[in-house]
Amino acid sequence: MTETVKRLKELVDGSGNIVFFGGAGVSTESGIPDFRSTDGLYHQEWRYPPETILSHTFYESNPEEFFRFYRTKLLAPDAKPNAAHYKLAEWEKAGKLKAVITQNIDGLHQAAGSKRVLELHGSVHRNYCEKCGKFHDFDFMLHSSGVPRCECGGIVKPDVVLYEEGLDQKTLNDSVRAIAEADILIIGGTSLNVYPAAGLINYYRGNKLVLINKSAVARDLAAGLVITDPIGEVLGQL
Repeated sequence: MTETVKRLKELVDGSGNIVFFGGAGVSTESGIPDFRSTDGLYHQEWRYPPETILSHTFYESNPEEFFRFYRTKLLAPDAKPNAAHYKLAEWEKAGKLKAVITQNIDGLHQAAGSKRVLELHGSVHRNYCEKCGKFHDFDFMLHSSGVPRCECGGIVKPDVVLYEEGLDQKTLNDSVRAIAEADILIIGGTSLNVYPAAGLINYYRGNKLVLINKSAVARDLAAGLVITDPIGEVLGQL
């Protein structure tokens, strides 16, 4: 255990109000590609740029191509939680962790046992008919083809936030409150490039800011503790 990891353990052991803010890097160790690293989703060949495909405008104008990309690139039925997911769930069960705030849509935090997960960008496990509102699960979307249709004939849209769409206001408010009240804020597996999600950390008022990310982030956080190793590897030691 390195000195920085030992310091993290000391911080965690001494706190009863931890909030975790995470991004795609939390799930890369589960085999889900991130969006912006050199081997991530945004650097793979596709007919259109992923930013274009994952926009509301593209969804409306070219749903066939949207859903082909969505099923191929964003659904990962074989992905399992890793050491980071399990450690966060363990902390929550022990009463130390008050919330997981995630930009991920994969549901792996819940699969690991976390209960209070604030999903800023939605979840692939929720899909709703745009016509009648009926809920459809992950398997429905995974095994559908073309543009998925409900029994009523309406298009079934994933409950994920696309470019040009706003975040859920209640989720935002709950996230702001959790961060503002946190003793320790741990930021992990995110480059802090995506707004407004990345701006939420501005609400932290404490002095125990921890950053765990393999690469440099998009802004100067003045974090008290910075660890540049894979987050599952780090949290798995605690």
